[in-house]
Amino acid sequence: MKQLILQKILPLVILAGVLIYLGDFLSLQYRIPNREPYGSVTVREMYAVQLKSKQTEYMPQPPQPQECVNSLFPHFGDQPCWYLRRHPREQININSGAPSF
Repeated sequence: MKQLILQKILPLVILAGVLIYLGDFLSLQYRIPNREPYGSVTVREMYAVQLKSKQTEYMPQPPQPQECVNSLFPHFGDQPCWYLRRHPREQININSGAPSF
């Protein structure tokens, strides 16, 4: 049973994943269906600065539009729009340089 999974099912799952990713890329590249390849979602960033006193200071930034791609997967260095719509807040963790043991 284990050998059946490794020899037949696993390669089919990997091949299906590669074909879905490739189809997503080609539909974005050639605009199939006829749609805009890029969109914009308003994202709010918040810096979380770890202080030397082991406290965290939060510094919210004003909301800014972020470019995204209208696809299932990230392409061209941009996140998919569906993902950014579900995660409109991004926390960026910054260490103040305090030594961690």
